[in-house]
Amino acid sequence: MTTVNVRKQGGAAVVTIPADVMRMLHIEVGSKLELNVSEGVLTARPAANKRRYSLSELLQGVTPAKIAQLNAETAWAREGEPVGREIA
Repeated sequence: MTTVNVRKQGGAAVVTIPADVMRMLHIEVGSKLELNVSEGVLTARPAANKRRYSLSELLQGVTPAKIAQLNAETAWAREGEPVGREIA
């Protein structure tokens, strides 16, 4: 178990993470940590990487035929007049 001090830096409380602990967590300076407090215990773990996708990656595999099929399958949702504050 490693013990560290909480110190003040500007308006924030700062904890130093020792280099060996950073290596064990596979994190580096600038990495994001997810903090959780449960029953008085603080847990820090590497935050899940939320990958950003490009538009071409998101549209990979989309074809005019697939768009036509999707439109046919969801036509029921576009029938009728607005009944509330929907955008027509």
